[in-house]
Amino acid sequence: MAKVMIKIKRIYEDYSKTDGYRILVDRLWPRGITKERAKIDLWIKEITPSNDLRKWYHDNIEKREQFQKKYLVEIEKNSDSFNEIKKIINDKKTVTLLSASKDPKPIHAIVLQKTLTYKS
Repeated sequence: MAKVMIKIKRIYEDYSKTDGYRILVDRLWPRGITKERAKIDLWIKEITPSNDLRKWYHDNIEKREQFQKKYLVEIEKNSDSFNEIKKIINDKKTVTLLSASKDPKPIHAIVLQKTLTYKS
């Protein structure tokens, strides 16, 4: 079985067929994006950073390493949701993690990308 390629993209960028399977990795629905435009295949809020962690990070943006550790703990606590995503993407060639973050490579998406790649 071939490994899945997992990309990261801002949801505000145009849809592309090369995106493959599209997963929204934000807890809140992105402003100004309709469901039709989003073309989301999956949105599991439980695998995204909790509201508390998200707020903590916005107040401590320089603490990326601490955020990563805290988010990995949350992913472990939500192993059912994580395993559901792994199972779904297992037969996909390409998966794109979508975020509304202004950062083109948001830290939570990078953590999720690395964890999915490592544990797939």
